[in-house]
Amino acid sequence: MSLLKIAWKNILQRRVASLLTSLSIGLGVMLMVLVLVIAGAVETAFTQRSIGYDLIVGPKGSDLQLVLSAVYRVQPPIENLPYMYLEQIQKDRRVVAAIPLAFGDVTQQGSFPIVGTTAQFFENDYMPGRKFRFRGGRITALFDAIIGSEVARTNGWDLNSKFSILHGGAQGSLHDELFTVVAVLAPTGTANDRTVFLNLQGFYAIEGHEKPIDEVEKRLRDFYAADPQRLNSALQQLQDYRQRRAANPDVPEGLAMDSPPAMQEVTAILVKTRPATPFDAISLSSELQKGFQAMAVNPIRPIQRFMASVVGNIQKALVVLTAIIILVSGVGIFVSIYNSMVDRRREIGVMRALGAGRHHVFGIILAEASLLCLGGAAGGWLAGHSLAILASPWVIQQTGLLIDPWAVNSIEAILFPALGLLGILVGFLPALTAYRTDVAEALSS
Repeated sequence: MSLLKIAWKNILQRRVASLLTSLSIGLGVMLMVLVLVIAGAVETAFTQRSIGYDLIVGPKGSDLQLVLSAVYRVQPPIENLPYMYLEQIQKDRRVVAAIPLAFGDVTQQGSFPIVGTTAQFFENDYMPGRKFRFRGGRITALFDAIIGSEVARTNGWDLNSKFSILHGGAQGSLHDELFTVVAVLAPTGTANDRTVFLNLQGFYAIEGHEKPIDEVEKRLRDFYAADPQRLNSALQQLQDYRQRRAANPDVPEGLAMDSPPAMQEVTAILVKTRPATPFDAISLSSELQKGFQAMAVNPIRPIQRFMASVVGNIQKALVVLTAIIILVSGVGIFVSIYNSMVDRRREIGVMRALGAGRHHVFGIILAEASLLCLGGAAGGWLAGHSLAILASPWVIQQTGLLIDPWAVNSIEAILFPALGLLGILVGFLPALTAYRTDVAEALSS
């Protein structure tokens, strides 16, 4: 009979104690697997190039906040830029596409972010080489909307569904306008799945989205203080707009009335530069950084910095913690086997009397410890991934992260060899005790 078979029979003889000691290893491995699966989903979401643009242009401030707001929609926007600045960037010879994003509201159901944009947003790749796919048509009317797959699933919306939005966030007031779903995006694995897209002009037409003219004038004077030509053009637009409003005093304050570009704002601008000249993005970003009006951010670098300084450290800490739990469980296996040696002295003596050598007894004890560690690891690994499968719909709903429950992290690849080595280490001292057992003394006890 092989050493492994004998070791397995010995484990079955003490099945309750063996199960409990192996279970402790399994729980530690299960926790580690869950940590690695979730960390892998976070890393995939935040380190992939999840936007098919070279630069994000926004107001001066935190580059990380701009990316988290414009790309991942998990942070409030910094401030707004004049719409005229968008037109200025669109005319730059280095720019292939400059697409506006306007934030500020959420859906009444589910509190999903509202983004005002143009049809060009859906014509460009949302990731390099990946285009939007959707059911339905395109935005044509003022209050048409395109919704992400997670919005549709959570709220039970489909084509022709109608909905309202809340002004300024979940605690804001309800707008009177009703929006109609004209298309549902196929899942993308990005923040677009949790977003509702409106016609940009429809976004401007919502009551309460227009700022007082005097406030707009002050901001334009500050923004274009160093550009008198554009400032004069903007002030002329405001003057003409004042006159139109004066001629229509019955129009409620805050309701856009064929407002000119000088009255409109955007939250961020997605910029794609010429692919044949990769230095266009660098030169454009450098030019914008020199001024005080806005900044241009490479969407990858702030996220890489964030992952390295915050998320990466948290992941390492959790992995170390679960590794300590596994080591403590290994000590439990050592204590269990070592304590059992007192009761097994006669059994070892019988094995030796029947011809088993010292090295056979030594190998059997090492095999028992290794089987307990590896068996617990296998059970914990399966339990961890199974739990990830069960929890993934809830995690996706709560966070928008796409979870691949069976994705294997590189750490998992060394998990079983490491636990096999742990089994040898914790079994070495009990095995040495068995090796040194005196046959005559053991049989007479």
